[in-house]
Amino acid sequence: MEAALMIGQRAMILFITLISSAASYAAATPESEPAVVNIDEASFSCIRDMTPVRHFYVDNLLGDIEGTLAAANSPEGAIYPTGSVVQLVPTEVMVKREPGTFPATSDWEFFELEVDKSGSKIAKRGFVDVVNRFDGNCFACHVPAKEKWDFICESGHGCEPIPIDHKMTGALQRSDPRCGETALESGDTMALIKLKLMVSIGLTKKWLEELF
Repeated sequence: MEAALMIGQRAMILFITLISSAASYAAATPESEPAVVNIDEASFSCIRDMTPVRHFYVDNLLGDIEGTLAAANSPEGAIYPTGSVVQLVPTEVMVKREPGTFPATSDWEFFELEVDKSGSKIAKRGFVDVVNRFDGNCFACHVPAKEKWDFICESGHGCEPIPIDHKMTGALQRSDPRCGETALESGDTMALIKLKLMVSIGLTKKWLEELF
């Protein structure tokens, strides 16, 4: 009787041990699920809080800033990891979405923002209707980029040059209203005035073309 009881106890202990081991293994090796990039207006803040790379800024909404920086700094080009954020000026952003979200853009989603001291407002998002301040479609601008550059436009990547220079984009970055006080450098004020004139002339030209 005692022998049978001891065998039963040992069997119970073995059973509990096996169950505990299985539970620990399951907790240590969860099922792999694709990371979801949740994006709202709070996702975008002061551009200068991001990480600078040459003349633009990057971030990663999923925390993989190392992977994003590795892609941005690769001399041979690379595919950016999911969650990557690439931004040249405060009002325009591109975010790398989950694989398969936007096959036509290599899963990049474009955002047109309205920014002020209180934060960011998403005016448009996607890739079909998002345009820049010169009425250029973001998708159309980036699609000529060679495949190895993963839709990122820089000098030599295959994209058409934009009508503004690094001095203007730098002035826009340093005057981002979401950052608090501006950090303007010498010549930034004139660059911003010139940029406003270019935008006004472009809008006037578009209005005249539509009118006649």
